[in-house]
Amino acid sequence: TCSDPTFAAELNATLRHYAGRETALTEVPRFAKAIGGPRIFLKREDLLHTGAHKLNNALGQCLLAKFMGKERVIAETGAGQHGVATAAACARLGLQCDVHMGAVDMQRQRPNVQRMELLGANVIPATQGQATLKEAVNEALREWAQSFETTHYVLGSAVGPAPFPDIVRDFQSVIGQEARRQILDATGTLPDLVVACVGGGSNAIGMFAAFLDDVDVKIVGVEAAGQGIDSAKHAARMQGGSPGVLHGFKSMLLQDAHGQVLPTHSISAGLDYPAVGPEHAALAASGRVEYSYATDNEALDAFKLLSRTEGIIPALESSHALAYVARVAASLDPDSVVLVNLSGRGDKDLNHLAAYQSGRGS
Repeated sequence: TCSDPTFAAELNATLRHYAGRETALTEVPRFAKAIGGPRIFLKREDLLHTGAHKLNNALGQCLLAKFMGKERVIAETGAGQHGVATAAACARLGLQCDVHMGAVDMQRQRPNVQRMELLGANVIPATQGQATLKEAVNEALREWAQSFETTHYVLGSAVGPAPFPDIVRDFQSVIGQEARRQILDATGTLPDLVVACVGGGSNAIGMFAAFLDDVDVKIVGVEAAGQGIDSAKHAARMQGGSPGVLHGFKSMLLQDAHGQVLPTHSISAGLDYPAVGPEHAALAASGRVEYSYATDNEALDAFKLLSRTEGIIPALESSHALAYVARVAASLDPDSVVLVNLSGRGDKDLNHLAAYQSGRGS
């Protein structure tokens, strides 16, 4: 179906006229100066309708469901952006929408819960375990197993059983395709460094896919180090994980010696998943992509700095990528070009941040 010319034409038209593609590429010279860095460009997925990259995949999969003759979709969501995107896509295409979301995430991302409900979605709390993204995926997979004949599961990240990692990568690859063309137009050269945050990994794989064959382009994925990778409160799977199986795929997983999934932590609801997309694990093993990390406090500092220097409020997820760039900026060649995927906007995080900062003492 995805290769059907009719499907492709309808998806491309919807992405352009409804979602707002192509998104801008924005140079951020004041941010670059503040961190002592080279030229830095942001791929502005925060400007996409509903506020994050998630809509690329949600529209693609919801349209796929419609072409398959299914009238209902289910989804999971962590930070809420995928849930909002799926709810919007369902409203646009006339589909019923149920979204599973961890009860804890529903509290810290309350504005997105309200948006989903306004768009007509039924938001179902997952209350088991940590009551965050892993548990939401558990519930969505469980429901899908019972209703797959009439329901499509719009999985939101580059995880899950085949073919979901490939489906999500393909629908998100528009990010990298546009950014590659835009950066060449803006600078006359490919970037020296491409950076994106990595939770499950959909925004990152969508950006990275266009540059994997460009051997001179360094690619870095940034995970959530939470309160530090030496603490028990992080979600850095590449740093602290080991090969394991979760939700129907094998990848790097935070688990104990008995294979039990460990608790995770991140200031950002979208990065605290205990496993990482299998293609990211393969890219790490091959050495093509480097995986680093940023702590809660580093991400918060980058969040504030971009807001104050450029008038752009980034999502806390994207702030991890910015924090990595801030950390390495002084070591980069002053003439180099850095491309960062700004995967979403940060207004969804403001209430959560107020509570976090009161505990931080700032």
